[in-house]
Amino acid sequence: MREELERIREEAAAHVGAAASLAELEKRHIAYLGRRGCLASLFSRLAEFPEEERRELGRLANEARDSLQALFSERKKQLEASEAEAQLRRQAIDTTLPGRWHRLGHPHPLSLIAQELRELFVGMGFEFVEGPECELYRYNFEMLNYPPEHPAMDEQDSFYLSDDVLLRSQTTAIQGRILEKRKPPLRIAIIGRTHRREAVSVRISHTFHQFDAFAVDRGINFAHLKGTVQLFVQEFFGAKTRMRFRPDFFPFTEPSAEVSVTCGLCEGRGCAVCKYSGWAEIAGCGMIHPNVLVAAGHDPEKFTGWAFGFGLERMAMIRFGIDDIRLFMENDLRFLEQFQ
Repeated sequence: MREELERIREEAAAHVGAAASLAELEKRHIAYLGRRGCLASLFSRLAEFPEEERRELGRLANEARDSLQALFSERKKQLEASEAEAQLRRQAIDTTLPGRWHRLGHPHPLSLIAQELRELFVGMGFEFVEGPECELYRYNFEMLNYPPEHPAMDEQDSFYLSDDVLLRSQTTAIQGRILEKRKPPLRIAIIGRTHRREAVSVRISHTFHQFDAFAVDRGINFAHLKGTVQLFVQEFFGAKTRMRFRPDFFPFTEPSAEVSVTCGLCEGRGCAVCKYSGWAEIAGCGMIHPNVLVAAGHDPEKFTGWAFGFGLERMAMIRFGIDDIRLFMENDLRFLEQFQ
């Protein structure tokens, strides 16, 4: 057994010295000092020897175990230091390499449009306000003269959070909030995000932005509305842009009109964005319906008003020649870097 102990010590020392990694060293440790290792099998055989010889062999076996344990510990420290140094070399930073410039951000095209609208309409005497994106049914529909059987009442068109709360489907909802708290004269504008349950395509998205404005005072008529829209179109799209008013229907305006401009993408020749008509619809407008004024506590015999709502995405598509509305929400830096 003495010879066996000596052989194990010499063999283990050779294997420990040859171990090139911590994983390999751990395998050797289990083979020699584990519960089923070489030394454990020798300890189990001590009972076969006489008592006096067993004591001596036990002492030699303990010395061999302690010696091997120290040998493994020392080699483990060496390998740990070696692997740590190798990791530092892999992670080392070459300070002689030139640095990388930070990529500068650019305004989103919708932000550019919104800023330009604010500057233009503040100059025309309008006050910009904010409204909740989670809107009450009362302001989004009821105070805007929507009858209960109107198609927009269908849950397929709106995102309802409860029976009385929904994600606003139009920034026009701000009208009721302002009119019931303030007295004319009023010139109010709002830019905000809206939501409708729509099938996404190159022209339509379930999430989009609207620019709404309305004015209420004594003696306001349709000519004031048309003059304001005409001035806006010429300032925003250019003096050569043609504008078209066509009769339309909205529950909250009477009379109502659809506003279209010559498509900037195809220059009137026809494309997918303008439905091959040469005209791009950008807004709905009209005179504020008397029922809306009455619901807010105003006398329609004394006050009249106009209102319009523009789609920011549609305006940006015409202005910048963008042919797919989905690009506004895809966060593609290659797309955003074009707008500086």
